[in-house]
Amino acid sequence: MSTVDLINKALEGVIDPELHKPLPELGMVSAVNFAQGKASLDILLTIAGCPMKDRLKSDIANALKDIAEIKSIEVNFGVMSEEQRNNVKKIIRGGREKFIPFAQPDSLTRVLGIASGKGGVGKSSITVNLAVAAAARGLKVGILDADVYGHSIPRLMGILDKRPTAIDQTFIPVENYGVKVVSMEMFKPERSDPVAYRGPLLHRVLEQLLSDAYWGDLDLLLLDLPPGTGDIAISLGQLIPGSEIIVVTTPQIAAAEVAERAGRVAHQIKQPVIGVIENMSETISPVTGEKISIFGSGGGEETARRLSDLVGAQVPLLAKIAFDTKVREGGDAGNPIVLTDQKIKAAFDEILDQIIIRPKSLVGVRLNVNT
Repeated sequence: MSTVDLINKALEGVIDPELHKPLPELGMVSAVNFAQGKASLDILLTIAGCPMKDRLKSDIANALKDIAEIKSIEVNFGVMSEEQRNNVKKIIRGGREKFIPFAQPDSLTRVLGIASGKGGVGKSSITVNLAVAAAARGLKVGILDADVYGHSIPRLMGILDKRPTAIDQTFIPVENYGVKVVSMEMFKPERSDPVAYRGPLLHRVLEQLLSDAYWGDLDLLLLDLPPGTGDIAISLGQLIPGSEIIVVTTPQIAAAEVAERAGRVAHQIKQPVIGVIENMSETISPVTGEKISIFGSGGGEETARRLSDLVGAQVPLLAKIAFDTKVREGGDAGNPIVLTDQKIKAAFDEILDQIIIRPKSLVGVRLNVNT
């Protein structure tokens, strides 16, 4: 086998850090030459300002280091033509036109909408910490910040001012803590710009964020839904019929009554409500050791009871997350609390234990099997 053949073979093990496919498969290896101990490679990038250029150069050098004949490596970067980029898009979409992968019958991704009846209950914090805890278990996880008006996921995930890599109309989610993230904030000219969209446009935005992003193979996709029972909540049920809902509430009974409405809408559009999370629950005073119920008590149990009566099946209270200022501090700093506090991480691990395994069986489900 010639040295050039050895180089091409080694490049098959170099994976594009964003598209997660080998460079040769994506058509990124334009030319390979070897002469007098020097390997010269022409690598085509999808866009001119690809942020992963240095990472690719390092990965290529590591892949070729065991080829004894190579004494030096020269990597020349170019940019793909429109035709080549279109070919890349076909590869990452499996040869299909633009579509929502999670709505396909063969999708293995669990899609969970994190909903609430009102704002301010910590729904986004729950979404982020649940996603990061799942990624720490080795799951492939994504977050779609579907709260178009009140998006806060980029700050909570520590990716402020990060922009997704775009390949024409396809873009690569920003990744941190092992979680892929897409948010409306990433597409605004300025972070402070408001989003003033009306109903039909909101549906289109959600559809584009789901279909235009290259998510890859995910085990779990969490959608941070806007509070209430508006357009986005309804659109999710239409765009991804197999999606499920987790309702977040505080211990306050008044909040529980409002939270029930979010579950009621999900039930009306045939989305399973798989559980309730009570956030900002009672905590222990570090001074007196006494229990402090800042937002009252019983809201989680009441929401779970009402939703169980509504759907005619048990809707469990998945967990009570104690009120803790460290949750807020971690969110403001972009450092999710599950990374630093084992007690809170254990609470989110308990939630994952209950939702990772689907409770439904295949009894009575029609299978697409031809005999």
